[in-house]
Formats: sequence, structure tokens, C-alpha cells
Amino acid sequence: MSFLTFHIHRSLSSLSSAADALLADKALTFLKRHPYHLNSLSSDFTPEAASCLLLKSQNDQILILKFLKWAQPHPFFTPRCKCLTLHILTKFKLYKSAQSLAEDLAVNTSDEKGNFIFQCLKETYHLCASSSSVFDLVVKSYAHLKLIDKALNIVNLAKFNGFMPGVLSYNAILDAVVRCKKPVRFAEEVFMEMIRNGVSPNVFTYNILIRGFCSAGNLDMGLQFFSEMERKSCLPNVVTYNTLIDAHCKLKKIDDAFKLLRAMALKGLEPNLISYNVLINGLCREGRMKETSEVLGEMNQKGFFPDEVTYNTLVNGYCKDGNFHQALVLHTDMVRNGLTPNVITYTSLINSMCKAGNMNRAMEFFDQMHVRGLRPNERTYTTLIDGFCQQGLLNEAFRVLSEMSRNGFSPSLVTYNILIKGHCMLGRVEEALKIIQDMVGKGLDPDLVSYSTIISGFCKCQDLEKAFQMKQEMVEKQVKPDAVTYSSLIQGLCEQSRLTEACDLFLEMLDAGVSPDEFTYTTLIYAYCREGDIKKAFLLHDEMVQKGFLPDVVTYSVLINGLNKQARTREAKRLLLKLFYDESVPSDVTYNTLIENCGNIEFKSVVALIKGFCMKGLMNEADQVFESMLQRNHNPNESVYNVIIHGHCRGGNVQKAYYLYKEMVNSGFVPHTVTIIALVKALFKVGKMDELSQVIANTLRSCKLTDAELAKVLVEINHKEGNMDAALNVLIEMAKDGLLPNSG
Repeated sequence: MSFLTFHIHRSLSSLSSAADALLADKALTFLKRHPYHLNSLSSDFTPEAASCLLLKSQNDQILILKFLKWAQPHPFFTPRCKCLTLHILTKFKLYKSAQSLAEDLAVNTSDEKGNFIFQCLKETYHLCASSSSVFDLVVKSYAHLKLIDKALNIVNLAKFNGFMPGVLSYNAILDAVVRCKKPVRFAEEVFMEMIRNGVSPNVFTYNILIRGFCSAGNLDMGLQFFSEMERKSCLPNVVTYNTLIDAHCKLKKIDDAFKLLRAMALKGLEPNLISYNVLINGLCREGRMKETSEVLGEMNQKGFFPDEVTYNTLVNGYCKDGNFHQALVLHTDMVRNGLTPNVITYTSLINSMCKAGNMNRAMEFFDQMHVRGLRPNERTYTTLIDGFCQQGLLNEAFRVLSEMSRNGFSPSLVTYNILIKGHCMLGRVEEALKIIQDMVGKGLDPDLVSYSTIISGFCKCQDLEKAFQMKQEMVEKQVKPDAVTYSSLIQGLCEQSRLTEACDLFLEMLDAGVSPDEFTYTTLIYAYCREGDIKKAFLLHDEMVQKGFLPDVVTYSVLINGLNKQARTREAKRLLLKLFYDESVPSDVTYNTLIENCGNIEFKSVVALIKGFCMKGLMNEADQVFESMLQRNHNPNESVYNVIIHGHCRGGNVQKAYYLYKEMVNSGFVPHTVTIIALVKALFKVGKMDELSQVIANTLRSCKLTDAELAKVLVEINHKEGNMDAALNVLIEMAKDGLLPNSG
């Protein structure tokens, strides 16, 4: 008799009595022939009988699985019996069943550190010629349940008792550390212990570590491990590259992400669909939507087709980019291809429709979600409520709020603030106050947004007394007013011509350490202009620029109107031209100036339409409107030509701009200074010197002021010498001094 056989028989005798052995044999017979009789043994069956049965049938895989199915719910199947079963299942490489049993042990056994389970495994180890892989499996099970301390303890106990846990154990623990978002230095310590114990890391080890550091935002450390694995001849796989590509995209290093994609090919690795989806997601985050088409094209060339992730990402991206049309096209393609949009995608589409004011379409998407079995989340409901509030449809907003509550979502502070704003927009500020009371009753304290919205509402209703009462209340409740709060109150005072009090409040704002914003400055500039104090208005403008705020279309309009009201028209236009040449003026101001001489209301609306297309760079659409005017026998005037020529210059279609310029001149119109400068710049940039010479010659011929003679000579000399930079500078200075057509 061999030592192993003797040992097993001795163990059998110690584990079971003759009665237990008899029970085990009977159960074996039932398992083989009459499994439906097994329940008759359940009440008398003992742990010892179970152990005896397991050892007798340890070489019969089917029998072991049948026994496991019967024994699991019964009390005789003790932790010791389960450990014995684990050895057998692992030997058969039935890892799925073994892991399920190990997790059952971990969850249902009272064992603070895992010592008891280890002891049971150790004592039953030699009964069935087991191997160290059983410890790897148990460690993996504990790690899967995020019981990291127990998993580490079992590794240490196994090592101390002569069992050698392998790379699987360490990988499982590292993965759990990363999934639990524990400090990444802890993962590094586990890795170093692994190296000290002579366990060689594999590609999965490095992938886990790279994922952990990248998730923590430490890309540099992730790249260090990437370099280390290459130094140690551990070849990265697609997962490695995808993790690093994703990390680069999240840190807005998309160009570096593309370099990694190209590097894969040099290593003989082919990108997969995940690689491309990660890149598309990165491009969408950055609003680089045009480049997603190139990635899709490459995907198709490699034989990959967009999946639900691709479509959902693109739809969300186009929604955020404001390209609702393309988002809807992709949604239609997605559904046609049998793919289902997720909750996030539907919420993005709903949000897009709400922004466009198309609440009917928003509700269609909301209904589609229900049809497809998708459950709207809190953001979906809040988005719809916001959409209805923006349209002033408060009854519909409250209907959505009711459904939201019925489906188990409590309105958040954001939801309440949206409702408050909706009421204030309609001037129903007292009702907005009741919403705040309702909020407080449900345990939510008003925040800065809540108070600022109410204060703004009272200011718009000219009830400054209540507005200042709300400011006092927010201060008492330790909610610090911000620029929006102060700006609303300053505007309210200015509208009541209480400029002195507005200035006092402005000083209070500065003393409180609150920085004014563009709106604050513009409000005060407007008030000073209305009072006729242009000097103070410009001082505020200069202070605004010094503090890094770029005045917007409203600010400039206020200043220019202020100058015009004081009959300082020449200064107003010179200010506008200076801003235009310095390229700090918003395009809206430029286009408004170009159409300022267009008097007829109907005609003016057409010009405004062309202007809108030009501002957005939609020159094909602008040309279509222009052509339709001609077809209807509406002859374009100076304003139309000025707007569309300027638009084509900005859009880069210089040839078209020059063609329209010639048409304009042939029609007897004199181009506006802004148009001339834009065209000269554009022609010079693309090197169309003959056309440039013609424009300059025409422009100088139209300068009839004697003060311009010297400047004209300078332009001609520099032009003939080929020094176009100098010629352009002189033209600009002429414009600033009011010496070019339409500038005075």
C-alpha cells in the first residue's frame, strides 16, 4: 500500500465512522441511480458522511457536481466539506463552480481574517492530491468580493506554510485595489511584494497597474509601467494601448492618443472597435466633431462597424456641439440598424430639443424611452422640467415633476432652482418664494443660485425692497452673494436712476472680494451713458479691459449709442473701426454696422438673414438668399453687398468675394470701409496681387478728401514697391482717421 493510499484511508477512518461510511455509500447509489431519493437522507446525513462521499468519488467529475448541487443548501455541507470540494473542483479545472463555492464560503462563514478557511484548506489539501492553484482561486474569490485584507492574509498564510501563490493571486488583489479606488500607492506596494516573492508579473499585471494609475489621473506613472513592461520583454496587448489611449483622451491629449494608435501598428497589433470608440469619445469631449468622420472612415476600412457605444457617443457629441440635425440623423441610423440608444443618449436628445424650444419632439423621445423599456433618470426629468420652464409652460413642468416623484426620484436642489427660475421669468416671484418654502420643508436649504434667482426676479419686477430683504436673508444664512447677485441689484438700481446707490453697491461688492463681471460693468457703463457721463463710461470700459474682460456686443453697442446720442457720431464710428481693425470687436457689431444704412424693414430682415448665415459661416445658405433676392427682382443695395462680401472674406472664398466686389462697384455702389479692409486683407493673404491692385486703385480714386492726399501717395508708393504690409497699415490708419468711404 502506497503512503498516499494509507494516508487517505487513515484520514477516512478519522473523519467517519462505519455508519457515516454506510450513509456515504447509500448517497452514492442514489446519486448514480435514484437522485430523487436523496432528500430522504438529508436529515440524517452528517459532515463526516459528506467528506467520506467526496473522497470516495473525487475522481468522478459528474458525481461530484451532482453531489454539490444536492448538498449546498443543507447544514451537513460545512465549511470543511466545502474546502474539500474546492480542492476537487480545482483539480478538475471547474473554476467557475469552484469560484462560486469559494465566494459562498467567504460570504457565509464567520471568519474575520480568513484564517479559519485557510486552515480548512490546509488540512484537506493532501486528502485529494491538490495543488497551490486552489489558493489562487480562493484569493481571487475574496478579491472579487473586494475583501482585500482577507485575500492578502490568505496569500501570506499560504506563503508561510510552504504553498506558493502565483501571479493569478496578485493580479486578483491588484484588480480589487483598483476597482475599490484605493490609493494607487497601495497597488504599488502589492506589486513590489509580488516581485520580492519571486512572482513574475505578466501583461495582465501591468494592464491592471496602468489602468489604476491612469484612472487616478497619474498618466506619467502609467507610462512608466508601460516602459517597464517593454524593458522586461512583456509585450503590451490591445488592452494596454486602449487604456493609455483613453487616459490621453481624458487629459485632452488627443493628438498623443492618435500617436499611440499608430504605434500599435508598428508593434504588429491591430486596433479593435474599443480603440476607435475611445478616440471618438475623446474627440466628442473636445468638440472636434469633424475629425470623428475620419475615424469612422478608418474604422470602416478596417472592417469595423459602429456599435451602440459608437452611436451613443456620437449622438451625445453632436448634441453638445449644438448640431441637432446630425444628432437626429445618427439616431435614426442607429435605430434602423437595430441598435438601441441608452438613457444618456435619449437624455441628450431631449436636452437638444428643449434647447431648440421643440418640446413636442422632446416628449416624443421621452415616450420612446418608455416604449423601449428604458427608465428615465433624474437628469432626464430635470432636463424636461427645465425645457418646459424655459418656454413658460409651468403646468407641464409640474406634470413631469409629479411623474418624477411617482417613479421614486426626489427633486434635487437643481430641480427646485429650475422651477424657481421658471416662475421668476414669468414675473411670478411670490410663487417662486413658495417653492423655496417647499424646498426647506423637504430638508433642502436654498443655495446661492436660489437666492440670486429670486433677487433677480424682484429686481426685474422693480421691487427692490424685497430684493434687498432677500440679500439680507442670504447673508444671515451664511450664503455669500456673488457677481450675479450684486449685478442684478446694481441693474435694478440703475433702471430706477439710482446711480449713486448703484455705485455704492459696486464698491461694497469690491470690498467683499467679489470680482465684477462683464454684465456688472456693462450695466454701469449703460447707466453712465444714459446720464450723459461718457467719460466715466469709458473709464469703466478701460478698467474692464485691464481686468481681462473682453467687452461684448452689448458693451460696445452701449458705448457707441452713448456717443451717437451726444452727436459724437464720428467718434462712435472711429471707435467701431478701431475695434474692428484690432480684431477685438464681436462679428455681430461688424455686421450690424454694415447694414446700418438699410432702411426698408422688409429688406432689412432679408439682410439680417444673410448676416446670420455669414456670422455662422454658412455661406452656401447666404448665397441662396442672395440669389433668391435677384430672382424676385429685388436689387441688392450697398448693405447686402457689404455683408456678403465680408462673409466670403471671413469664410476664405476670396474669389467669390472679389467677384461680388466687382459686381457691387459696377452697380455704382461704394463699398464700406470695413468691406474694403477685409477684402484687401483676404486678397493679400492668398497672393492675388492683380486683384489687390485693382481694389486699392478703386479705393484711392474714391477718396476725395484733400487730407487724404499724403496717405494716398504713401499707399501708392508702398504698393508699387511691393511692400503690402506697409500699404495695408496706411489704409487702416486712413480708415481710423475717417478718410475712407463710408467711414465718416
